Parts: sequence; C-alpha cells; structure tokens
Amino acid sequence: MNEFIQALEQLQKEKGIDKEIVFSAIETSLKSACSKNFGTSANVRVNMDRENGTVKVYADKTVVEHVMDPALEISQEDAMKYNPSLQLGDICVVEITPRNFGRIAAQNAKQVVVQKIREAEREIIYNEYKSKERDIVSGLIQHKEKKNVYVNLGRIEALLTQQEQVPTESYKINQRLRVYILEVKNTPKGPIMIASRTHPDLVKRLFEQEVPEIHDGIVQIKSIAREPGSRTKMAVWSRDAQVDPLGACVGEGSARVNAITNELNGEKVDIVLWSDKIDQFIAQALSPAKITSVDVDEEGLTAEVIVPDDQLSLAIGKEGQNARLAARLTSFKIDIKSESQAEEEARYEEEYYGDEEIEYIYEDELENYDGEYVEVVEEQ
Repeated sequence: MNEFIQALEQLQKEKGIDKEIVFSAIETSLKSACSKNFGTSANVRVNMDRENGTVKVYADKTVVEHVMDPALEISQEDAMKYNPSLQLGDICVVEITPRNFGRIAAQNAKQVVVQKIREAEREIIYNEYKSKERDIVSGLIQHKEKKNVYVNLGRIEALLTQQEQVPTESYKINQRLRVYILEVKNTPKGPIMIASRTHPDLVKRLFEQEVPEIHDGIVQIKSIAREPGSRTKMAVWSRDAQVDPLGACVGEGSARVNAITNELNGEKVDIVLWSDKIDQFIAQALSPAKITSVDVDEEGLTAEVIVPDDQLSLAIGKEGQNARLAARLTSFKIDIKSESQAEEEARYEEEYYGDEEIEYIYEDELENYDGEYVEVVEEQ
C-alpha cells in the first residue's frame, strides 16, 4: 500500500486534497462495508495506518460471564488473553480483520479517492467562478434545451434561462456571447452559473471594460435604467472637473458607446449627466427633450415637468419609453405637461377659484355650532 500513500501525497500536491480527509473517508467507507462481514458495524472501528496504508479492523466487545451475542460480547476468560486486568462489564478491544479485507480495502479506497477527486475538482471550479458573480464573462453557446441556452465557459457552463434572454436577440450554436453572472450554484452535477443578458448591470460592466475613466473610478455610473433590446439610460458623474463624463463614455467619434451598442445588438444607450440637484437631474434624464421647468416634491418623490409644445412627444417617447426610463433612472414619478397644457390648467383654476379664500370654522371655535361648515368669503 506504499504506492497508495505516495499517490495520496501526489494528489494533495496537485489537487489540494488533504490526505487526512481521504483516510477518514476510506475508514468510514470500510466501516460500512463491515456490516456485510459481521452483521453490524455499530461496535466496529477501522484503522488505516497513515505511514504504510495497512488496514486493520477492531471490535469493541463487552466482557460478560455468558456470551449471548459473539459480535458484541466476549467471555472474561477470552478477554483476559487481550488484557488480564479486564473485569465483567469492561470493554475489550479485539482485532477482527478478515483475511480478504486487503482486497476490500483496496476497492473501497479506489472508489473513495475517485469520489474525493471529483468533489475536489468541483469545489475548485466553484471557488474559481464564485468570484465572477456580478461580473461579465465570455463563452460559446454550446447547446439549447427547451427554451434555455447553455454557454460553455471552459470548465463550467452558464445557464441563460428564457427570462434572462433579450426577446430581440437570437442565440445560435457556437456563437460567442458575453453574459452577466447572477449566481454560481453548487449542484450534485457540479457547479453551474446562472447568467443574464437583460440585467442593467450588464451594460454597466461593459462600460467599465470599455471606458478607462470608469474602470479607474474617475467617472462614476450613478444610476442606470434599461429596457433590454430597446433602450438604456445611464447617468454619469465625474470626480475630476477636468474630465467630461459624457465625452469619456461616448469616446472619440462615438467609438466607445458604439462598441457597447454593437455588443447589445443595436440597443440604444442614452448617457446623461447626473446632478445632486434633483430638478436638474430630472431635466437631464428626459433628454433629448428640452425642458422649460421642473417642479419637485422631494418628500413625495414626484415631479411636474413643463416642456415646449413641440417637445412633448419627444419627452414622453414612443409608447412612453423616455418618460418611463427617466422615472426609473431618477426614482421619481414624473408628470409631463406641455406649456399650453400648463397654461390652460392655470386659466381654469383662476376662472373657477379666482382669489377666493375659504375658511372652515369648527365647533370648538364657534359656540352653538351645529357641525356644518361655514363658508366665509373675503372681498379682495
């Protein structure tokens, strides 16, 4: 068994599998196998010599006057052959290694080692790819199963479910694809990655790779809103006043943003300037529309936006997309009105309410008040 010990040492160096874990697993496996030879393994111990690999089996037997179960009991006379000081009720340790146990041990050792190698490799792969969660990786589409797409990343597959696929994209076998990793799971069949092509952070990670200023932290992506396959809005800000965040993201000749648009198969990307002044940020978020005014209710997280009449449809966008993405980007509910609509509403309010002031006088303010409100009109 010396060759076996040498193999374990080599395994520990190459795979990082602790020898002691393998020894313990083999002993546990052999103890289970003992039940076939002795009818029970409850009082059986298996010891594998760590130096030469020799395996011996021991049974703990209770010293009794009359033996009823030889597997669990031993007479005092026989027990004294092992240890003369043993008394009735003591435990006597007896070696019961079967003659053919070397062959059984070798078979079990091989099975255990193979299993441990498989488990270790899975654990190594899992730990290697676990660090890639919330990042993007590149691979080849290996196969499709039902509506799921499997991307081969080398030592592991990424699963792209139907929910994480962009409706406007087509996925073909052997097509190279970059995906965003949502989670790495350790399954009985080995580790697997749960991937996405729809997550907003896919766009964020692409910009981090494409734009050095973002990678270095000079330009920051403050928020991002996305409708996969159609359009993304992204708000950016520069920590350095000398660096234009919009220009950095767009690149010379729009090279940087075009590279990302191509990766997203034509999905449009709007880059806007972030501001800590929410009215300015909302105005930027609604670009390319021009804004007349923004009235913000920060407590209620709502904003009323006035735009020129010819900018209303642009501000709202096709099927409301521009306004919808701006609302997600800013986390504010946005009500958009044209200048003529706002003027009409103002005239309506003035016509019906004028400068009247309504006061309500309650029971605690007027003696013998019957509960009905009294309307007092002051002439201006």
